[in-house]
Amino acid sequence: MAIITGNICYDLTGVVFAFIAIFVVYCQWAFRYWKVRGVPFVEPRIPWGSLKPQINSTISMGEEFAQMYVNAKRDGHKHIGLYAAISPIYMPVDNDLIKRVLAKDFNYFNARGIYINEKDEPIGAHLFALGGTKWKSLRSKFTPNFSSGKLKSMFHTVISCGKMLENCLRTKINGEEPVDLKQFMGSFTISVIGSCAFGIDCNSFEDDNPFKQMANRIVNRTLSDDVKFAVAINFPKLASAIRLTWIPKTIKEFFTKVVVDTVTYRENSKIDRNDFLQGLINIKNNPETRGKLNDETAITMDEIVAQSFVFFVAGYETSATTMSWVLYEMAANPDIQERVREEIEEVLNNHNGEITYESLCDLKYMGQCIDETLRKYPPIPFLTRECSQDYQIPETNIVVEKGTRVVIPTIGIHYDEEYYDNPDVFDPERFSEENRKNIIPYTYVPFGEGPRLCLGMRFGIIQVKVGIMTVLRNYRLSISKKMQMPLKLTPAFIPTPEGGLWLDMEKVC
Repeated sequence: MAIITGNICYDLTGVVFAFIAIFVVYCQWAFRYWKVRGVPFVEPRIPWGSLKPQINSTISMGEEFAQMYVNAKRDGHKHIGLYAAISPIYMPVDNDLIKRVLAKDFNYFNARGIYINEKDEPIGAHLFALGGTKWKSLRSKFTPNFSSGKLKSMFHTVISCGKMLENCLRTKINGEEPVDLKQFMGSFTISVIGSCAFGIDCNSFEDDNPFKQMANRIVNRTLSDDVKFAVAINFPKLASAIRLTWIPKTIKEFFTKVVVDTVTYRENSKIDRNDFLQGLINIKNNPETRGKLNDETAITMDEIVAQSFVFFVAGYETSATTMSWVLYEMAANPDIQERVREEIEEVLNNHNGEITYESLCDLKYMGQCIDETLRKYPPIPFLTRECSQDYQIPETNIVVEKGTRVVIPTIGIHYDEEYYDNPDVFDPERFSEENRKNIIPYTYVPFGEGPRLCLGMRFGIIQVKVGIMTVLRNYRLSISKKMQMPLKLTPAFIPTPEGGLWLDMEKVC
């Protein structure tokens, strides 16, 4: 019996070693991809490729791509190749190549290269992830929802949420304890999105608010979430083969129920609101296309759920983090803070003390501060694309093959000294009317660029301006001793300060 057991263990050991040997040989073969094509590349390591494992990494993926960009420019490369596990990734470094990927040769790079399982997980088939003809069709349907007229019609909702933020700050801030403002700005953002995207008047400043709980679940990913994400990013073919679903069940069920129940209630009660969701309902119920699922102008309930979901996911963390960083820079630069506060008072005086859509447009210097914040802390640390057909790089014999993913390192570009003097310094004057014209196109891409420029960008800026105005009208900010300095960022997809963003807040007399 002992002999048989020993033989089995010996055989299993042999199989394991054989598998490892085959895997190593395959990786070595796969890692020749960029070398044989004459593209300079970041040296890969088995099994991670060129990237560090994100589960225990000390820097974010965006910062890692930025460092690769810096090294490539230092070495005089116009582009480089790298590997996510064994999958090749192409990174343009030269500004003209970046422009070609994002706009000029967009037909070759219209997809983001994000794994989608539309059959088993339709909530993931949203505008941000889709590519090709379906993306183009949905984009044309949803673009009118973000017109100036639509934004104006939703403006009163944003203002109402701003008043809730003001009341919450008045109740909870005593001027004696430091405040992690990101918590408040997150609640404000959730209230805005909950109303505009889902048609629900939700006061998310209470901890037991279900939307707030879902937001926390989305941001605070589990180990299982990270593993699924790694498989989807590094092994998309494997993910497709096993029909991987990677959005947590509780999140899918919550948002699906909220949207379906709200749509059904509005349709049955003949209720019409000026919000994002109503725009989708109107498309769905257009008498000319209703029931015609093959019609390019039609829309299904699954598509309504998916778009509402991504509106929440994309809008929550990006807007809350951007507002937090703006307020941090205001605290770190008191002279700039005072200038913004003076502008707020001047603009309000010119508009009879009312916060209007037009008054926000007059906040020019605040806009410069927001733009500079988005440069230093871009909400999308890197852009992704996928090559939809073989693409020959101009003036070379190098071909980016169909299916190859492309990465644009936003952080690296925004901190490139060729484009921005002293990039670590917060300087809103870079975006003054006089200086803005000197910014080279495609060197400022916080919301992407080209045909896939973020649809919700203008809505997000409105929300950010209202949030900043609400805080600075009422409080003078300074950096708290509780803030961990020098500043160190978390390795999250959207980095935030380690230990929180702690500010001291003094009531403005």
